Amino acid sequence: MAAAVWTDRGTRAKNLLWILMGSRSNHTALKLCYDALVIGGGHNGLVAAAYLQKGGVKTAVLERRHVLGGAAVTEEIFPGFHFSRCSYLLSLLRPHIYRDLELKKHGLKVYMRDPHSFTPMLEEGMKGAVPRSLTLGSDLAKNLNEIGKFSQKDAKAYPDFVAHLEKLASAIRPLLDSPPVDIRGVTAGSLRKRLAATKTLMPIAKLGLKLGGNIPDFYEIITAPIMKILTRWFDSEPLRATLATDGVIGAMTSPSNPGSGYVLLHHVMGELEKEKGAWGYVEGGMGGLSQAIARAAQSYGVDVFTEKNVEQILVGSDGATKGVALKDGTEIHSKVVLSNATPYATFKYLTPKGALSEEFIKAVEQVDYTSPVTKINVALDKLPNFLASPTPDDKPGPHHQCSIHLNCENMDILEAAYKDAINGRPSARPMLEMTIPSVLDPTLAPPGCHVVSLFTQFTPYHIKGREWTQQDREDFGDTIFDWVEQYAPGFKTSVVGREILSPPDLEKIFGLTGGNIFHGSMSLDQLYLARPLPSLSDYRSPIKGLYLCGSGCHPGGGVMGSPGWNAALTVISDLKRR
Repeated sequence: MAAAVWTDRGTRAKNLLWILMGSRSNHTALKLCYDALVIGGGHNGLVAAAYLQKGGVKTAVLERRHVLGGAAVTEEIFPGFHFSRCSYLLSLLRPHIYRDLELKKHGLKVYMRDPHSFTPMLEEGMKGAVPRSLTLGSDLAKNLNEIGKFSQKDAKAYPDFVAHLEKLASAIRPLLDSPPVDIRGVTAGSLRKRLAATKTLMPIAKLGLKLGGNIPDFYEIITAPIMKILTRWFDSEPLRATLATDGVIGAMTSPSNPGSGYVLLHHVMGELEKEKGAWGYVEGGMGGLSQAIARAAQSYGVDVFTEKNVEQILVGSDGATKGVALKDGTEIHSKVVLSNATPYATFKYLTPKGALSEEFIKAVEQVDYTSPVTKINVALDKLPNFLASPTPDDKPGPHHQCSIHLNCENMDILEAAYKDAINGRPSARPMLEMTIPSVLDPTLAPPGCHVVSLFTQFTPYHIKGREWTQQDREDFGDTIFDWVEQYAPGFKTSVVGREILSPPDLEKIFGLTGGNIFHGSMSLDQLYLARPLPSLSDYRSPIKGLYLCGSGCHPGGGVMGSPGWNAALTVISDLKRR
């Protein structure tokens, strides 16, 4: 695909070609019988497969596309430019998965970002000075100096705020690595089984003990609007709005809506290279993560296949899963099937009609998959130069490696953007998160050029009740570029190519129902014991032998690998009891 461009770049070239040519990474013949089949070669499906195989369960992964990774893929959209086409940052990969699967050994390399956040202002500089900006990173002293440009009071409060969030996040992190409480097991069955199920109470008990007197604070942050919390802590609008972006990112909600506080906490729970709350770029794009997991899985004996489109899950006359049928008619039999597709796709499209009750299907249909996201991938022939932090000679500054927050000067802008989408139209002044991974990773673009990711909000799935047209996409792209141009003049003339992915496009290409990047809203009614439904929080489905292993399960989207890991352990436990 890109050999002519990258043959002179040694090891990095080989790694990138491996990422891009994921469909050719397994030459094993497809067998017609396995212990376990995993539908979907996204990161959670691959993690589940790796742990199943390590547990002695012969496993195959079936990916419908030509490339592994689900939403975590690298693709060459324009010649020489390689994009993390959907997912674009790494943080919430659980440390034990990183260690267990030896992902570094299998080629995973991450570029750490510091600083990590840059919010330029649209304003006239005073007395010839450049417009102000807010840059945040790991250096607390520098952060306080940056915040002090807007409010000395906020600068004094910021260290306590960070410590407060970390205290809450550290208490909840163990829940990410454990299945939810087994309510049925604890409350029904034999005494022996009920006692065995009580061990699932331990993570929630540890959470309560660790929080102690902070339980009211925890309850508030998972239920309150993020605006309420940030207004209590801070006065300056740029700081509030910058922090609020983590409360609404990927969610069709506003800072003033209840529950947006949890989304903020969800995004600060991550860690990378032992640094809490850090986010980084995977070398070669996010496909580098998926390929590292795939190589680990294959090293244990997992068979991994691309372009194997599953038509239907096979269910026998006894009501148990028997395997899958591919679109080409091939039937592959197995003891269990794990679906890395969304719960909606699994039960509405892949499961035979009549295998599930009407009541259950009705409940599945009520799961919220609303998405506010349109993802735009842009190829540039030069680096954007921001008025608020100009750099000479096309050389990157520290701020270029950040998540660059545009149209985030105040909360009112975010609220107005949200209201536009709720009223059925793309935001006139969208919230933008720009990243330029090629600043740190030279494998992604030709020399002197760059790849840009624009994660934009808010856009509806339907525009005034109708489907998106190509003209709608181009018009919204023009709106985005006009706003970027105001912050970085010359941006539009540097564009080599652009790809605009609306919510329906994200659904069609990556299988994200509704275009939702989390496989379902991260609202309180769809978390923990209720993710994706109260009857499905233990990864088991109503059909014996059919399990869920994707982000639609606890602990939800973004927590890379944890749903797959938890699901694999559940399957292994069940198989041992057969």
